[in-house]
Amino acid sequence: MRRWVRKREQGFTMIEIMVVVVIVAILAAIAVPIYIDYVESARASEAKSVIGNIYNASKMYYQTYGQWPGDVEVLERSGQLRLDQSTKRQWIFSVQISDNSGTITATSTGEMDGGEGNIVQFDVETGQYTGYGSPQTTQ
Repeated sequence: MRRWVRKREQGFTMIEIMVVVVIVAILAAIAVPIYIDYVESARASEAKSVIGNIYNASKMYYQTYGQWPGDVEVLERSGQLRLDQSTKRQWIFSVQISDNSGTITATSTGEMDGGEGNIVQFDVETGQYTGYGSPQTTQ
């Protein structure tokens, strides 16, 4: 008499697959916001670098002319600052400084990959950056 021996089928059960899917979803939920913050920080780094240059040029302008510049164009016309055209297409800079207080602000344009209207702000008094790409705020 022949006995039919049932062979165990190879493969994964539905429960095992569902557990793996849940684990991958949890990891993605943790990793995606961190990645987005990293990308925003990288995009804002150009604005932060230019803001630092604008602040240094503003201090040189103040030492030369005895007054703070009203805007970035004044700094460029005086020869204190030179901005690349690609930077000007992606960011609009404004300067409001008076005697160790004030702000320098960069606002993104539609040409920037991160979108239009993202703001990076530098506080002259504290030396801190806030806004887009900064860890303490989200936009």
